[in-house]
Amino acid sequence: MAFALTWSAVSTRAQEMPADYAGVLKALGKTGDYKGNVLKVNIPRSDLTVAIDGALVPTPLGFGGWVALAKGEKGMDVMMGDLVLTEAEVNPVMSAVLGAGLDVTALHNHFFSDTPRIFYMHVHGRGTAADLADKIKPAIDLIGKGAPAAKGTGTALPAGPLSAPKLAGIIGAEGEQNGPVYKITIGRPDIDLREHGARIDARMGLNTWAAFSGSDADAVVAGDVAMLGYEVTPVLRAMRKSGLQVVAIHHHMTTGEPTVFFLHYWGRGPAEGLARGVRAALDQLGKARL
Repeated sequence: MAFALTWSAVSTRAQEMPADYAGVLKALGKTGDYKGNVLKVNIPRSDLTVAIDGALVPTPLGFGGWVALAKGEKGMDVMMGDLVLTEAEVNPVMSAVLGAGLDVTALHNHFFSDTPRIFYMHVHGRGTAADLADKIKPAIDLIGKGAPAAKGTGTALPAGPLSAPKLAGIIGAEGEQNGPVYKITIGRPDIDLREHGARIDARMGLNTWAAFSGSDADAVVAGDVAMLGYEVTPVLRAMRKSGLQVVAIHHHMTTGEPTVFFLHYWGRGPAEGLARGVRAALDQLGKARL
């Protein structure tokens, strides 16, 4: 028999930050937060002006890089991250990551027809919090420091209104408003994925999300769906039937069981219609394998 997941937005309360994690933020010169036993370090690309298919899009729609740390086994921390890079930054940053003894576990796109071209590099490491901060800092310091990327040109999205309660009601989970973007993030608590004793949960990158911007009548949606292998084709069928564009299918991690795949998508149109398309894809997750 099939079962349906009860979807809820990822919601965790802030905790008192451990001293070693506060040291990570200081060493990297970045802001972040500590919730659900995970340190999340923010690396937004607010220096970029990005256009997707002729629409100027805000940074929170999908250009916020990050690294996250959680406690693993034998007193070591596990670090996962997703760095948002221009085409020219990819190989210098990769060399810095690899040269520090960290792993690059994926490199891919999230969008089509984006100007400038943006790539996403997933990184992984294990060690003490201070050691991981020292190792990832040279790579982070390269981001946004080279020759300025070309600015995307296009038409600004409508300023609103965008009915967040309606979108949340259709998708079945509450989201968070970040400037002009309403983002719903959903975990996969049914997947017990671990790396060196650390649970890889929503804040460590195992999540599905949908980010909306624009108005009720003219909106865009960008997002990511976390899937087990047998869920990929049903999700693809639901996405395409709903008219959403599939722009990437890939993994984020090279180790860990089970293998999780991630699907990135994009759409433009009335906001409620986009939300129904996302919901149709979510309905394919969590069903028993036949």
